Formats: sequence, C-alpha cells, structure tokens
Amino acid sequence: MRKIFFYITLFLFGMVSAQEEALFERANELYNEEKYTEAIQIYDQILKNGQHATSLYFNKANAHYKENQLAESIYNYEKALMLDPSNEDVKTNLAFAKNQLIDKIDVIPTSGFSKFFNSFVNIFHFDTWAIITVVLMLLFVLSFVKYTLEKYTGKKRLFFIVAGVSLLFSLLSLSFAYQQQANVNNTKYAIVFAKESDVRAEPKLSGEQAFILHEGTKVQVLDSFQDWVKIKLTNGSIGWILKNDIKQL
Repeated sequence: MRKIFFYITLFLFGMVSAQEEALFERANELYNEEKYTEAIQIYDQILKNGQHATSLYFNKANAHYKENQLAESIYNYEKALMLDPSNEDVKTNLAFAKNQLIDKIDVIPTSGFSKFFNSFVNIFHFDTWAIITVVLMLLFVLSFVKYTLEKYTGKKRLFFIVAGVSLLFSLLSLSFAYQQQANVNNTKYAIVFAKESDVRAEPKLSGEQAFILHEGTKVQVLDSFQDWVKIKLTNGSIGWILKNDIKQL
C-alpha cells in the first residue's frame, strides 16, 4: 500500500512539474512574440504556484524591462541574483536597468580585504558552498583511508597532503556557506516602487524631509514602525520611508 501511495505521489509530482514547464515555455513564447504583459501574467502564475528559479525571475525581469516597468524589472533581477549570485547574464541586465535610475547614489568604499572576502564569498550561493564542502569532505575521507592503507612512503605522503588540503578547504568552504547564509538572513533589502517617495527623518508625515527617492532604487531595511520602514542607502544616509512605497526582497 505504501508503494502504491509513493508511486501515485511521484506521478502527481511529475504531472505538476510538466505543467509548470509547459507554462514556462508558453510564457517564453509570448515574450518572443513581444506580448510582454501576457508573459508576465504567466510568470506570476508560476511563482504563485510556489516555483522559484533564476531563469523564471530573469525572464520576468526582462519582460518588465521591455514594458518600461523599472522597479519591477530591478526587483526580479535582484531576486534572480539572490538565487545565483555569479550569473553574469543577470548582472549585465541588472546593470542596464540601473542605468535608467534617477537616483545616483555613491557607495561607501570598503577596505581591500573586506571587499575581497565578501566578493569571494558571494561567488556561489550558500547551497553551492555546502555541496562543495561535502565533496571536499568525501575527498578527505577517501584520501585519509588511502593514507592509512598505503605501504609505500611516497604515495603515503601524497595521500596525506591531499587529505590535509581537502580538509582545510572543506572547512573554508563551510565557513563561506555560513557567512553567505548569515549575510542573507541578517541583511534585508527592498526596492522602491513609488515613482517618488519622501524619506523622513522621523517615522511620521510631519517629520523633516531627509531626502527623496525614486522607483527602482535599492535600499537596506533596518527597522520598521507602524506604516514606516527605516532604511539605509549605500552612501550611509538613513531615513524613514512609507512601507507601501517599497517592496522587500
């Protein structure tokens, strides 16, 4: 009975996957026919069904860009980049979209080592770093076993070195995975969706205007209070923006 239930579940899952794939292909066809609004509707339907993939967000972002929907396009490029931080196609298109932004915000430079470390950690998604860790640990175990069983000194030394190096790099890979996951969990970002939004020094409409932001600008989310969200820009500026004016990534 359990086997029958398993096969039924597997069959149903296969049907759902096939349906989602067919929807995705149909959306891509509509995109190629320059029917961008219809394509976006199907991409949204797939997302509502719980499917998430780099290609899905990437194609949806492209469709929004074609429709001159800047905030939506940047939002979806950023979502795609969260799933695949090393994807060059996503980075390139995101850069094109950001060139259309009204807000040109400077970035506070980080120290050389910190910048290098963060860029290296972000080469892969933390899931990929975890897989690399497992592979390296397996290599360590196999090399160590070969080291203990090998009789010849030269080969024994070689397996010992391989075991040591693979263990070292597996620990480094594991630390990168934890660091990247911590960055994702502890640092929250959002995209401004309002055409223009007044950022206040305090979380109230009567508060002093700190600066103005326009659609598509990426902000870091620090805190929230009632209908307001405390944000920070890459140049260090901090203020409060209406919650309805942004969409959190």
